[in-house]
Amino acid sequence: MSDTEEKIDIHRGLKGVYFDRSKVCYIDGRAGELRYRGYSIHDLAQHSSFEETCYLLMKGELPTKAQLEAFTSELVSSRTLPEQILEIIRTVRSAHPMDVLRTAVSALAAYDPETADKSPAATLRKGLRLTSQVPMIVAAHEQIRNGRAPIAPDPALGHAANFLWMLQGKRPSADTARLMDTDMILHAEHGSNASTFTARVVAGTEADLHAALSAAIAALSGPAHGGAAENVMHMAKEIGDASKAAEYVKRKRAAKEAVMGFGHRVYRAEDPRARHMRAGVEKLSREMGQPQWYQILEALVEAMKPYARHGVNVNVDFYAGVVYYLNGIPPDLFVPIFAIGRVPGWAVSVLEQMENNILIRPLTEYNGPAPRDYVPISERG
Repeated sequence: MSDTEEKIDIHRGLKGVYFDRSKVCYIDGRAGELRYRGYSIHDLAQHSSFEETCYLLMKGELPTKAQLEAFTSELVSSRTLPEQILEIIRTVRSAHPMDVLRTAVSALAAYDPETADKSPAATLRKGLRLTSQVPMIVAAHEQIRNGRAPIAPDPALGHAANFLWMLQGKRPSADTARLMDTDMILHAEHGSNASTFTARVVAGTEADLHAALSAAIAALSGPAHGGAAENVMHMAKEIGDASKAAEYVKRKRAAKEAVMGFGHRVYRAEDPRARHMRAGVEKLSREMGQPQWYQILEALVEAMKPYARHGVNVNVDFYAGVVYYLNGIPPDLFVPIFAIGRVPGWAVSVLEQMENNILIRPLTEYNGPAPRDYVPISERG
């Protein structure tokens, strides 16, 4: 760098860079605080429903009883998939569920009557439809890849309960449905994470919502973003017994390897969402006669306490994977379930991008070869 050149600060991964403003999600990573539209995640997890949280995210305020009933009715009426989408799922049924989901959401653009309409009202309606269609895709694929016909949705069931019904062919207990509902609330929105940022980059080019969400699903499929829940369950199985957790942590830290479910790009304190899944794991593991999984997780938390002061705390995915496992859900569906909950957050982030749209185009500092002359191929040795 010459004396006349300006020094360039590189923020790898855009860490610490604010690229826009948002009225949707507030995160204080040091205090371990998360709010949707000003409401604490603790209040929403304890008292709200996924449908009500969707309304809050998409409309900006908590609904009245009449508004929630109308909104829920729209979600229920949107539980439809064109036969052509089911045929696509049959064609790619051997692929990973995240690849199937990405492909099917992209294909839905061809069958949505408002794909080309990028107005805020149409985008909101498409976001609502996709909120209902994404769990249908995941459940239909699970049935199809196991040689069964997709299960029709039950209009009498709520969003989370209906997903479990379509996925497993049995109506879940009230406690099981509520735990899945809470899980979806906790995953519904989380600021400018990798998949949401990806959706905003795509929306910034004036692409449609289906394109933006297809890209978001692709970003979420990467293990550095969405794969923690699946990896935690693999880890718990590898440990096998709570008495072996401390030695496992010691071995991992000595090798400078991560312990799955600990640490977060944003949070230095414990992920505020984690406590709500912890209670669910404790209760579910006891009820299912498999207390060892909760015991292993708590032994890991104890073994990791020395690292908490360095900001390596438990995150929401640490408990979520065991909840899914205890409900008999295959591990490769853990990340698709994350996507099911995140659809409204992705949709509202695209809406915010569209409000005052700008092409997102950061810079990279060149550090390649200095200027050099082109040599014809006949003269190259």
